[in-house]
Amino acid sequence: MGTVNGGISFWYAGSGIPAPREPLPGDTDADVVIVGGGYTGLWTAYYLKQAAPFLRITVLEARFCGYGASGRNGGWLYNGIAGRDRYAALHGHRAAQALQRAMNDTVGEVVRVAAREGVDADIQQGGVLEVARSPAQLARLKAYHESEVSFGETDRILLGAAESARRVRVAGTVGGTWTPHGARVHPAKLVQGLAAAVERLGVTVHEGTAVTAIRAQHAVTPYGTVRAPYVLRCTEGFTAGLSGQRRTWLPMNSSMIATEPLPEQVWATIGWEGREVLGDMAHAYVYAQRTADGRIALGGRGVPYRFGSRTDADGGTSAATVDALRRMLVRMFPAAAGVAVDHAWSGVLGVPRDWCASVHLDRTSGTGWAGGYVGSGVATSNLAARTLRDLVLLDSGQGQRTELTALPWVGHRVRRWEPEPVRWAAVRGIYAAYRGADRRESNGRSAATDPVARWADRLTGH
Repeated sequence: MGTVNGGISFWYAGSGIPAPREPLPGDTDADVVIVGGGYTGLWTAYYLKQAAPFLRITVLEARFCGYGASGRNGGWLYNGIAGRDRYAALHGHRAAQALQRAMNDTVGEVVRVAAREGVDADIQQGGVLEVARSPAQLARLKAYHESEVSFGETDRILLGAAESARRVRVAGTVGGTWTPHGARVHPAKLVQGLAAAVERLGVTVHEGTAVTAIRAQHAVTPYGTVRAPYVLRCTEGFTAGLSGQRRTWLPMNSSMIATEPLPEQVWATIGWEGREVLGDMAHAYVYAQRTADGRIALGGRGVPYRFGSRTDADGGTSAATVDALRRMLVRMFPAAAGVAVDHAWSGVLGVPRDWCASVHLDRTSGTGWAGGYVGSGVATSNLAARTLRDLVLLDSGQGQRTELTALPWVGHRVRRWEPEPVRWAAVRGIYAAYRGADRRESNGRSAATDPVARWADRLTGH
């Protein structure tokens, strides 16, 4: 039947697009209004309502809950967080260690809440396996492993080529690193289950209601305005679509493919019995999982950015990107060469200018935000939501300072992205440099990182 292209994502192929909830019926009031019905917005509503059941909380979503990255991502529930090294430089190593410990704990928190709320999201706690496939990648992997250990991951394991292959047989692997702080999830099942959970708690969710502007104590939509003491922006890669936010976070594009279910003889060749989520140490890296129904879902950057911070149309993906991802699939898993690609799709993630995720609440205006996850949002959104909860409760006199409100990403601000066409040219050029560096490293024998990639890292602050 060929490859389905777009249709939001493969994660909705089984269940179909959910039936829409009612849009906002007109002007109204709330105690807290949350803009965005993805992981961040829904987790924030969930924890706030649990902590203060009397709060009137309204969630406004432009399309449907899980339309954006929450329903399109690679299903990596893991402990990575964007900007940790920069926070160490700004606030000290111990502060960044505290942030990392909180992220380690967050993986288990999501698993526990999903079980408690009866959310069956195909969760498998197999950890995270990241592999190196060239001498330069191996050198980076070893440095990365040592860095993670220095931030408190004493349960992380460095693997040789044979040990990595016993977990997943990725062609050309020369080493790996594994952490238990990770799990595979089905993204759409998680976000849809979470949306149902917040409604059971009494949160009001309006879909088909795009917020066009956020002002102090006001969320403005074509159907009316919601007035609330607290307005929380949880829009991640779609932030640029809000009035005045065009250059706040760059909507970085990421693309994925999902194969047909693999035959048992192919799985016997590949292994992957532990269902680890899988990545590599390339500059233009890939990420993958073995799905609950026996497919490989694999992603990478594709076309990294669209001029003017435009976003895609319902996940549509270029043929060139689909072909590139399929070639990567076969390079990593030659046994899958004859396997069909059933689905391809794309989505956007939020990238701040300094690549640092952050949480903030302006106590003067009552406006707040969380995001800028740079592709690590499945777990980070949960920690961000619990932090937003504590900030709102503290500001409203219903809570105290907590370990979460003291984390170094709270209140972090960064300059805006450059205007067009500078940012378009820069981003496209940087990722072209990374792809070229990957090609040279894969064909070389040097353990040194390609100098062009080092230049790109310095330019981005990545």
